[in-house]
This record gives sequence, C-alpha cells and structure tokens, in this order.
Amino acid sequence: MLLSQLKYLTALAKERHFARAAQACHVSQPALSAAIRKLEAEFRVPIVRRNNRFMGFTHEGERIVAWAQRVLAEHDTLVENVRSLREGLSGRLRIGAIPTALSSISLITGAFCELHPLVTLSVVSMTSNEIQRGLADFQIDVGLTYVDNEPVEHVRKQPVYRERYALLTAERGLLDGRETITWAEAAELPLCLLSPDMQNRRIVDQAFRRAGVEPTPRVETNSVTALCSYVNENRWSAVMPHAWLSLHSVPEGMRAIPLVEPEVCKEIGLIVADRDPEPVLARALLDAVAAADLEARLDRYHPAGLPPGVTL
Repeated sequence: MLLSQLKYLTALAKERHFARAAQACHVSQPALSAAIRKLEAEFRVPIVRRNNRFMGFTHEGERIVAWAQRVLAEHDTLVENVRSLREGLSGRLRIGAIPTALSSISLITGAFCELHPLVTLSVVSMTSNEIQRGLADFQIDVGLTYVDNEPVEHVRKQPVYRERYALLTAERGLLDGRETITWAEAAELPLCLLSPDMQNRRIVDQAFRRAGVEPTPRVETNSVTALCSYVNENRWSAVMPHAWLSLHSVPEGMRAIPLVEPEVCKEIGLIVADRDPEPVLARALLDAVAAADLEARLDRYHPAGLPPGVTL
C-alpha cells in the first residue's frame, strides 16, 4: 500500500468524480482508477460503487476512506513536526471561517504570520456545519466559528472575541436621533438578513423570538457584502455583527444602531479537531491567539455613524 493510493482515494471522496479527482492529483484517470483497484485487491473488498460513473462508496469503502484520511493527516503532522525541529514552522495552514468573522481573520492570524513567516494560509468561507465536517474529514486544520451557541463536538476551542449586533440602516430616515433600537422595533422594518443555513441567522432569529416577534425579511443572502449593498439602497436595514462594523467602519450614508432588549452576545473562537497527535501548525495558531488580547483590539475601533458615547 502506497501513500499515493490513499491520496487518490481521498481525492475521489472529495471530488465525487473520477476525472476531477485525477486532475486534482495530477495523474491520468486510468492511473487513479488502477491505484484504487489495487487497494480493493489488497483489502479484498469493493471500495467504490461503479456504473458508467462514480456512484459512491460501499460500506467498507466509507470505513477505508475515513481511515485513509486519518493516515494522511497523521503523516502530514509527522512531517510538519520533524521539519519544525530543523527549520522552524513551515507549510500550509487551512482555515475555514464563517462569513461574519471573515473580516477579522487578518487580525486573528496577524501575530501568527509574523512569528512563522514560512507558513502560508489558505482561508475559505464556510458555514459552521461545513467547518465541523471539514475538520472531521481532514479538509481544514482550523475553524473560526461560534463556540457557545450550537453544539460543537469533538473539538478543542480557543475563544477569540464576543460578537454583538447592531442594526445597519440609512443615515437619514425614521430612526434619526435613536441611540438604540429594540429587536421588536427592528422586526417592523424592511429587513435583509443572512440566509437560514447560516448560524448567524439562527442567532438573529432566536433574538427576535426572545423579543416576542418574528420578522419577515424581504431579502435573504449568504453574503455580508450583499447585505450592505441592499442597505445602501436606503430601503432596507440589516442586522450586522460588530466585528465587521469595527474593522470596515460604517459605510458612507449609513449608521449603526446597537440592538437591545434582549442584549445578545455570542462567542467566536478557533476550533481544532480533538485528536492526537495535534497538528503543529494549528496548535501554533491557537497559542498565538491565546497570547494576544484580540477582543480589546476589536473594541478599540469605534464604528463611524454610532451616536456619541454609544458603543457596541
């Protein structure tokens, strides 16, 4: 059994297509298929369900894929550990981040990048559920997500900051002069919100329910940038996390009004899979974040457009 055969198998699990898996591995499709057939011969069980195209994995194949993912991840961890002893940390750290926290990713990883200049980062936008699957399937090394709302299982956590919420709305309008707005009042406005598959939206829905209301958003999207574009039309308002507003500032022509009654605060943190040996790059990032007071740095930003004396 060769590591290359396991890499071909895990690539097929990711791509769900023989040709795309072969392309990802930089080999021909016949070479990839032959390698997987050799694995089947060695294990003496069928791994892939085939017709004229990829049809999925057999029950035994699913177990072998999970095993192959662990073997490759542990091989990579071994290589990283040995290399770090000789050369310092290097390699690629794969991070999955929820969209509402993406704006803060450079702040979160800044100290780590300075400490380890030979490490490159790969950052992708993912839902919280996708992050959990990505960690379980060894597709990412670290997740940036909510750690105190919906259950996150079989992970190690490093809290980073607490997310709070404001209503982003037109600078001039019915809310002139307001220093705060209740969730119940916000529910009466024409709203654009993130889509229901995103945990931020589920948190926002919980807040509205606690206020005894259930809004009907006019627009739903999985893009924070799209929310701003709709607010810019001066016809909609959006619920925004304070970290995005803190780092980007409030766009021209808009203002941010803190949402109250109830006060809502959720913990954003880094998570890694709870397994040993622990990936050295992931541990180095968690250690760098633990040594920095990132929440205080976020709170030093004062979003333009907030009334004097009002903070998020």
